Amino acid sequence: MVPGNTRWRRSPLAAPRRKQIQQLEHSHKQAAIASRLAAGHRPSYVRDFVYGGIDGAITTFAIVAGVVGAALPAKVVLILGLANLVADGFSMAASNYSGTKSVVDDVERIREIERRHIRAAPEGEREEIRQILAQKGLEGETLEDAVEAVTSDESTWVEMMVADEYGLSPNQSSPLHAALATFAAFFVCGAVPLVPFAIGLGDTIAISTAATAVVFFVIGALKSQWSLAPWWQSGLETLLIGSIAAALAFAVGYGFHEVG
Repeated sequence: MVPGNTRWRRSPLAAPRRKQIQQLEHSHKQAAIASRLAAGHRPSYVRDFVYGGIDGAITTFAIVAGVVGAALPAKVVLILGLANLVADGFSMAASNYSGTKSVVDDVERIREIERRHIRAAPEGEREEIRQILAQKGLEGETLEDAVEAVTSDESTWVEMMVADEYGLSPNQSSPLHAALATFAAFFVCGAVPLVPFAIGLGDTIAISTAATAVVFFVIGALKSQWSLAPWWQSGLETLLIGSIAAALAFAVGYGFHEVG
């Protein structure tokens, strides 16, 4: 405090710190924290959407590039492209459904194993909780109180075992929602390369190429919202992957055209 002045001197870091707090991703007020925790953990379907969107754009444009490289009629692009949107899109959605459901079923299997073990050997299961919590730094009376608190509720007990003993997330995605996200993204993004051919635009391959490049970049840029990479870097990375796939497809199609 400055002599003769009843106010504390304001730190030069105070303003930047206030600005940093204002930019935090969520509020840390008591009511906001309680509301956020009460809502629980909601599964994210970002991976499913990005997976479907990138694959849809790549595979459909690969068909476009291959057909154009082989100098086949435009209607062949539409026929093969639409067949790809429906058949491959459904195949990917079905595969994602089955894969996601396998994980969900495995977590439920582990839950049932732990429920059975808790009833058959409760002291052994308590010791597992004790060692798990000890690894997190708890000890002494605090450790024993925590063990008692966790093991007093079977649901909490089981969920901790699922997460800490088996390394599985108790919060799993819905297989149906994951499949729908994949199919929707595949169909929407995969339809973009076909639009110039469907409405008969001039220089269809150039427009299709440009539109597909934009799709690749946008998907990558959106994906950066869930990563530490800047939007332009993520966008360029996805664009590069799509461009390589398209170039390979065009080379194969052009090779068949030359052979024919």
